[in-house]
Amino acid sequence: MSHLRIRRYRWSDLEAVCALHQICLAQVGLAPGDGVWYDDDFPRINEIYLADRGEFLVGEVSGRVVSMAGLRRVDDETAEMCRLRVHPEFQRRGYGARMVSALEARAVELGYTRLRGDTTLNQPAAIELYRKYGWREIRREERGGCVVLYGEKDLTGVMSVLPQ
Repeated sequence: MSHLRIRRYRWSDLEAVCALHQICLAQVGLAPGDGVWYDDDFPRINEIYLADRGEFLVGEVSGRVVSMAGLRRVDDETAEMCRLRVHPEFQRRGYGARMVSALEARAVELGYTRLRGDTTLNQPAAIELYRKYGWREIRREERGGCVVLYGEKDLTGVMSVLPQ
């Protein structure tokens, strides 16, 4: 198995990140215009994530972007973890868990005490991953024919341990 290398997003990653987003959402039945799918932040990753006390990471295997995750500032204490994606060919290898751990650690470094995020009911692997790392559901809402789950995690307690 090839090693996942996690690093900060670069502008040259934009095409690969957009393609990964499309592949992963299509895999779970989401499509443009459904009220859940959006991608207008991708051309502005530096502005929305990196320049505003956030982060955007990509995971590479043999130079290929196979995972990604973003951290977006909500307020002084809270960040939103978003854009967690792992290419279908690379799922079930712990790469999503490594991305979550890396973003949680980065959130703590940036001074956040709480993380928020969301996923849909038709993404059971994401739900399982969030629960495994101590996230708790705070609400649900119907949007575009999908049930969106909103969760959060208190970062003042024990941090997730990076899986080996």
